[in-house]
Amino acid sequence: MSAEAGDPRPGLVTLDVEGVLLPEIWIAIAERTGIDELRRTTRDEPDYDALMRGRLALLDEHGMTMSTITDVIAGLAPLPGAVDFLDELRRETQVILLSDTFAQFARPLVAQLHWPTIFCHDLEVVDDRIVGYRLRLSDQKRQALQAFQGLGYRVVAAGDSYNDTTMLFAADAGFLFCAPNAVKVEFPQLPAYETYPDLTAAIHRALTP
Repeated sequence: MSAEAGDPRPGLVTLDVEGVLLPEIWIAIAERTGIDELRRTTRDEPDYDALMRGRLALLDEHGMTMSTITDVIAGLAPLPGAVDFLDELRRETQVILLSDTFAQFARPLVAQLHWPTIFCHDLEVVDDRIVGYRLRLSDQKRQALQAFQGLGYRVVAAGDSYNDTTMLFAADAGFLFCAPNAVKVEFPQLPAYETYPDLTAAIHRALTP
């Protein structure tokens, strides 16, 4: 969807992070630890709270510590082409990352993305054990996007998972990027792209009055 002719609002882009710019952190943890149940992500499970309760139970069952997870994250890098894609977008417009990951996970990876602004959640860590998590807001991606619209921005959004869809539908233009087939089939109203150049072109069209 292109911006309406004469729309005076400045543009702003909101992006999901894992699966769009960074690899899925929990999948990397599953591969390193051999706990296959941790491979389940928001690409598979629409209920984020149920997903996180299951993850915390698995970490507790297997005695996984924050230090072990930090070691896994230290070995990760942005997806191929992600840094150039994000740099190009940030030269054109303001970009804010909206993620359901946690600040403790994201911080070293965001450095590799040249420090964009990111809004995410927080883990509760006691004696190196993850004992809980604190959400900024329920459905925080949609609520953040609508707050930006309330500030007078025309917001274009992209994401890949079930937990992105409310944000994408609330956006002035919303796009799926490298989404699993189940998500694309369930939400055919959302244009879907598979490469950064195609997504960049779609965002540019949506931002151009």
